[in-house]
Amino acid sequence: MAKNKGLKPSTWQIYFVAGWILAEIIGVMIGFMIFGLNNLLSVYIVGIAFAFTSYFSIHSILNKFPDQDNEDINNIGKP
Repeated sequence: MAKNKGLKPSTWQIYFVAGWILAEIIGVMIGFMIFGLNNLLSVYIVGIAFAFTSYFSIHSILNKFPDQDNEDINNIGKP
């Protein structure tokens, strides 16, 4: 998708991986604060939920960029 937008795909791959890992770590820490050390399954679920949230957030940001080959953007205001 980044290539279609005229952006470097490797940069966005790094964003996705880094966002996933950081969000999962934050989610696990929050899960430990909420559930404690005795309920590891719930902590893991919170971590995964945070990770998926980061994925969809970054995907949404990338999706907002206009496509490079979209000629409609160049024809705005032309009769």
